Amino acid sequence: MASYDVIVIGSGPGGYVCAIRCAQLGLKTACVEGRETLGGTCLNVGCIPSKALLHASHMLHEAEHNFAAMGLKGKSPSVDWKQMLAYKDDTIGQNTKGIEFLFKKNKIDWLKGWGSIPEAGKVKVGDEVHEAKNIIIASGSESASLPGVEVDEKVVVTSTGALELGKIPKKLVVIGAGVIGLELGSVYKRLGAEVTVIEYLDAITPGMDGEVQKTFQRILKKQGFEFIMGAAVQKTEVSRNKAKVTYKLRKDDSEHVIDADTVLVATGRKPYTDGLGLEALGVETSQRGQIKVGKDWQTNIKGIYAIGDCIDGPMLAHKAEDEGMAAAEQVAGKHGHVNYGVIPGVIYTWPEVANVGATEESLKDEGRVYKTGKFMFMGNGRAKANFAAEGFVKILADKETDRILGCHIIGPGAGDLIHEICVAMEFGASAEDVALTCHAHPTYSEAVREAALACGDGPIHS
Repeated sequence: MASYDVIVIGSGPGGYVCAIRCAQLGLKTACVEGRETLGGTCLNVGCIPSKALLHASHMLHEAEHNFAAMGLKGKSPSVDWKQMLAYKDDTIGQNTKGIEFLFKKNKIDWLKGWGSIPEAGKVKVGDEVHEAKNIIIASGSESASLPGVEVDEKVVVTSTGALELGKIPKKLVVIGAGVIGLELGSVYKRLGAEVTVIEYLDAITPGMDGEVQKTFQRILKKQGFEFIMGAAVQKTEVSRNKAKVTYKLRKDDSEHVIDADTVLVATGRKPYTDGLGLEALGVETSQRGQIKVGKDWQTNIKGIYAIGDCIDGPMLAHKAEDEGMAAAEQVAGKHGHVNYGVIPGVIYTWPEVANVGATEESLKDEGRVYKTGKFMFMGNGRAKANFAAEGFVKILADKETDRILGCHIIGPGAGDLIHEICVAMEFGASAEDVALTCHAHPTYSEAVREAALACGDGPIHS
């Protein structure tokens, strides 16, 4: 039996970052992970592999649609699906081995196996029980399904199965118009599949800025996506490696059936805490299965903490990372902090979609008086040159103080551009602060400055 200052359960972005930070702070640290590789869902079957396929399929799209216009003539490339999956797997391998290297560098013990907590201060892995002054649960989340929808990861798949299909489907039905569904839908649309998205609500990407939702859906329709909105999926039936999806339209309760080669269930995720023994320990959880924590990320049981997807808040890798670092600081006797008002969200389609802070809808709901500064990428020289002029930057600022309250971007490099506003918001900057900051020309980031200028006297290039 080994004894540690901290044992982290789970090696996803929250867990491995937390373990590294604990080690940096001088704590003897171990991390429990039952997979063959470190990195959790994100590195193995989530963020990283999906971005690899998004990149590869976007390159194909560029070759098919934009190369000739730039004077790059020649036969359009063919898709070697096995090679594309091998590229994806190699990307995963490089990243997971990188985490293994960081664990060795920081002298973190990897306890291989699935962990449980028989009592406070003890973690069981396999037949061994280890002692820990502090336990940090970073067990992550798993895909959520629907009644009547049975996942087999062959025909009816979650994001995990969608990343390793045996072949590119001719017809893909996506249940859920959230981030995962639209990203993986984009991959297969570019690779030649007919993609139909079925969404229960009346708008895609629930919770995002309304103007972005409408613009984004219009662009995806132009790319060939079909949308069935306001529809509740009743069941899926699989026969001879094909599927039938039955759904009801909410507006008139009419029932319809659609055929598919593959059905992607992208209806969100739920906390994964099976086997930890939380109920026996008396750890408080919500009705949705989330572990309840205080401001210091400690549960109601002293010395047991929780971070990431298994607690409340957006299920984002970077949110988990921030909480991991903050919880490590708390355990080390320092002050951990996460600014939940400045956590960006990104959808890695083309164009990308990114947001941080308040939406117009949320500001209206709270009765906040605000102003809007907007700039279309059509007025950005770099975007026009790169066939990337769709979309806009929208900055929301307090009408009286000019303090930035939120930002919404749909356009090229949105996932990188948003961080200028994240930093600005972290420092309590005004839109004028961004507008007065010199931005290199020609860059996409000039569109952010123009949107900030639009919060004042107006942009220059529109």
